[in-house]
Amino acid sequence: MGLASRSEVRDRNRAQALILGFFLVVWGSLVVILAAAPDVYDQALRLPPDRVRLAEIAFLTALAAFIALLSIGVVRRWVFWLILVAFVFGVLRVPVAVLQLTGVLPTSVPTWYVLLQGLIGLAQLAIAAAMVAGYRRSGVWGAF
Repeated sequence: MGLASRSEVRDRNRAQALILGFFLVVWGSLVVILAAAPDVYDQALRLPPDRVRLAEIAFLTALAAFIALLSIGVVRRWVFWLILVAFVFGVLRVPVAVLQLTGVLPTSVPTWYVLLQGLIGLAQLAIAAAMVAGYRRSGVWGAF
């Protein structure tokens, strides 16, 4: 196995940086939603009225730990296939959002949250397509 050229390492890092950036944006969005519209968590998670704030913070902390673990896996290059499969299935958010917006599926969350979920699904699909292109070009974590 030969040494990777500088451009190959940079390109691989670009693929990883894209996923890490996505994780950062998602986590930041979760924090903003908790601060600006905590009722969305209450509706989406169907939390009981007592100790709601504690449950919201515990949920956010657990998600932060999970995202941190995935981020370590991205940096160490452990989780390529896991991320790829999860991001491919993220496209399912799009038809669900469309069905919720058209009233076919019931929703208890605001319209802007449904739209956000659909946009996240589109972003996941785009990242998955880039990952597949990179894989086909030069293997796992390859340049896209």
